[in-house]
Amino acid sequence: MVKTVDARGLSCPQPVLMTLDEIKAGTADEIIVMVDSDTSKENVSRAATSKGWTVAGISAQGDVYNITIKKG
Repeated sequence: MVKTVDARGLSCPQPVLMTLDEIKAGTADEIIVMVDSDTSKENVSRAATSKGWTVAGISAQGDVYNITIKKG
């Protein structure tokens, strides 16, 4: 199941906390996190990796980054 976390407009650590909450929920094997700053992009990617998730891809659409992370 794919889940989406919309953390646009939020400053760190909020996007990281929202991502970790979704990981802890355990209902998704893929999560797309939407952020709008380089700092949030890097911090979310690092947090996901530290929890054993893989960053499958990062795409930019204007000012928004879509970070796709996958379990395992």
